[in-house]
Amino acid sequence: MAVDFSSLLSSSTSGATTSSWVSLAAAALVGASVVAVSALWLHKRSIDQLLKENDDPELVQEAARRRSNRSNHGPSPAPPRFRRGRFSGRDYGSSSSLPEVSSFGNCLDGTKSLVHSQSPSYAEQDHRLERGSNSQASLGALNAIPPGLPRVQIHREGATQIANLCNSTRRAVPLVNSVIRSTTPKSPVVGGAFETVEGSDEEEMLSNQDDQSFNYYEMNGDALLEQATTPRKEEGVRKSVSPAAPTDLINGTGEQNAMSGNILIRSHSIPGELHGMHAPDPVAADILRKEPEQETFVRLQIGPIDAPSTEEIEVCLMLQECLALRQKYVFRENVAPWEKEQIIDPSTPKPNPDPFHYEQEPVSKHIFKMKDGVVHVYPDDEATEELFPVASATEFFTDLHRILKIIALGNVRTLCHHRLRLLEQKFSLHLMLNADREFLAQKSAPHRDFYNVRKVDTHVHHSSCMNQKHLLRFIKSKLRKEPDEVVIFRDGKYLMLREVFESLDLTGYDLNVDLLDVHADKNTFHRFDKFNLKYNPCGQSRLREIFMKQDNLIQGRFLAELTKQVFCDLAASKYQMAEYRISIYGRKQSEWDQLASWFVNYELYSENVVWLIQLPRLYNVYKEMGIVNSFQNMLDNVFIPLFEVTVDPGSHPQLHVFLKQVVGFDLVDDESKPERRPTKHMSTPSRWEIIFNPAFSYYGYYVYANLFVLNKLRESKGMTTIKFRPHSGEAGDIDHLAATFLLAHNIAHGNNLRKSPALQYLYFLAQIGLAMSPLSNNSLFLDYHRNPFPMFFARGLNVSLSTDDPLQIHMTKEPLVEEYSVAAQVWKFSACDLCEIARNSVYQSGFSHAHKLHWVGNKYYKAGPEGNDIHKTNVPHMRVEFRSEVWKEELQYVYLAAAAIPDEIDP
Repeated sequence: MAVDFSSLLSSSTSGATTSSWVSLAAAALVGASVVAVSALWLHKRSIDQLLKENDDPELVQEAARRRSNRSNHGPSPAPPRFRRGRFSGRDYGSSSSLPEVSSFGNCLDGTKSLVHSQSPSYAEQDHRLERGSNSQASLGALNAIPPGLPRVQIHREGATQIANLCNSTRRAVPLVNSVIRSTTPKSPVVGGAFETVEGSDEEEMLSNQDDQSFNYYEMNGDALLEQATTPRKEEGVRKSVSPAAPTDLINGTGEQNAMSGNILIRSHSIPGELHGMHAPDPVAADILRKEPEQETFVRLQIGPIDAPSTEEIEVCLMLQECLALRQKYVFRENVAPWEKEQIIDPSTPKPNPDPFHYEQEPVSKHIFKMKDGVVHVYPDDEATEELFPVASATEFFTDLHRILKIIALGNVRTLCHHRLRLLEQKFSLHLMLNADREFLAQKSAPHRDFYNVRKVDTHVHHSSCMNQKHLLRFIKSKLRKEPDEVVIFRDGKYLMLREVFESLDLTGYDLNVDLLDVHADKNTFHRFDKFNLKYNPCGQSRLREIFMKQDNLIQGRFLAELTKQVFCDLAASKYQMAEYRISIYGRKQSEWDQLASWFVNYELYSENVVWLIQLPRLYNVYKEMGIVNSFQNMLDNVFIPLFEVTVDPGSHPQLHVFLKQVVGFDLVDDESKPERRPTKHMSTPSRWEIIFNPAFSYYGYYVYANLFVLNKLRESKGMTTIKFRPHSGEAGDIDHLAATFLLAHNIAHGNNLRKSPALQYLYFLAQIGLAMSPLSNNSLFLDYHRNPFPMFFARGLNVSLSTDDPLQIHMTKEPLVEEYSVAAQVWKFSACDLCEIARNSVYQSGFSHAHKLHWVGNKYYKAGPEGNDIHKTNVPHMRVEFRSEVWKEELQYVYLAAAAIPDEIDP
């Protein structure tokens, strides 16, 4: 029988292979089971041993001793290992089933220390032992905080804190019967390093455990140890500036005391730069953002104050006399605006649905007559006693000479100069001590910053309210769209717009900003005549008449359209307002009706704009041209229509509507022209028939006197009033500023106050508003770096920034922001400074009570911080309170501690 050996061999080989794979699989399964059981046993043994050793007193003492040595001598190279009672080389507390975590900490000496953290390990036992006997196996989640994060403060409110010397990481000990795991900054158990404690699940635990408070400080290479003290209950911390003052800032151990309940983080600043302080840490600011504004700040108290000398008392009495003279002249409303109307809802004022609506009003029986340049008002025809008497011209010039005599005295100049220097130094100290606090207070105000606080351009001429590029685009547009519009009558014939440019040999393509030549340059410095020529586009007066006049052949249509475009730009910015000054020349009485009809017919109304009337001091020009015979004719042309429309609104209905938008009256012209100082007994306006122009104070008195009577009459009939706000102090004699000190509510410019310490101090005491235009002055009379604006601001004068002539000066679409931007860069103003200047501009402006209520605060009329709302002005209360306290101290000094300081601002 034949046997197939090959098939048998193949079958035997196959069976052996299958049997070997089964054996290998069984062996692997058994081995894995043994390893898993062994690992579980080892893990359980380690945990049990750790819990057993927790109550060993000998281990507790040994761990405390090592922790003390480590804090005194720096971090140890590596933590020792525990055995049952003594030290052993075996890693008794470690487990292979738990991860090892290590991180670097930045020590004060700039070196790196490696902190080993094993779970469970020495670091965890050390942390648990810090808890004392009350811990009793209470373990927290692992907090593995990555290195390099900014400092974070998480502590109970008001708790005493000591800054850690090293930015090392620490780990909380796990709880018994809880899952042991290491957490990351994004772990839901504990918020990340850049998240606040508010709203986290462990907020209650962190507030109840002292050892969960961490402080991480970033020292920029230098160690700074500050001791935080318990918050004081009073409103602020009072520090005295005296030879012993440094001891108030240092405690007994030589460490610097904190100034508030929260840790005061002082950043390094460049010496000599008050505003060069670095911004506080964003994490700390974010924490403060969730809390109310910090009202505590470092106050200054000068002491001891010696009794004033005889000379000081004499000077103070003279200053009191000057302030009393101002109160004698300046017009004040009998009823303040905030008492006339009660506004319950201080939200955004509703826009006037029909600002051009005219409603017939009854005619009053008042009779007015012009006598010696001043209007006298009587209740009826038979009355002989005038209703609203005003100081005579002789009385005014007598008082003016008294003011000029006082401010020229040497002892007055010396004392005022010293007081002004003291004001400046007080502000410098305030910034050094409180700049960081002001910055944090601004951060705590939601939504508000410099860009969305209200800013009013308190001094801008309407004829140049647009920038040069805007005017160029408008001229090109009209030349392209309306070339056949008849626009001017010249040389005995009417000319179309196209023909005007053909006569100038110009086309729309030829026009550019350089050819327009309306921008001021170095050739206009100290040349007011050349500056005025810049109002002529391309150097042509006919183009000025066509595009920039409202009394021309096309009845000012082009200027009205250009004005509406500027209104649209203001409305788009939302937070920028303007007070446009438009001219009444006094050549004829019909000028008022022409201006009012232009305003009403073209519906030139904006919620962002109010108007002022400016009177150019050009009597000598009109006299030479034969337009007027005397100065009295000019006064008649300016004021008679205003009294007529006040007594009978129906006589000039459009003017009645227009005057509702007029808030001020201005005097303009070149102040640098030489003039003769008025005497006490000047000629009356009817006798001023000479060709010479009257002095500034002569103009000022007669404008003031007629406005005073007009305002009294309008107030008695419930109409709006017009404040006197002239140009003064841009150039020329100091007499201008002395006259406006007596007569004006506030002024434009005021640069020459730098030449008279006494007048500057009086303007500070009276808080007369100064609408200053440094960029405009830079092109005319005063270099930018010599402008006194930063000095006035530091001393506490009521200053605001304005543009004056955007067409000639500015380059951008937002000239007011450009003015603020240049000032901030050149003079290093902080955001708080800019917001304070913007707040001043609102107070100086003539906008309504409802607008100021919404822009500044519900109690804006209150003096001091009570009238400020940081959520609307972004000006911290501490800045407003500092200004208020310093002003009150100076008033008390001048009035010899007997000043009657009002609770409300002057209306």
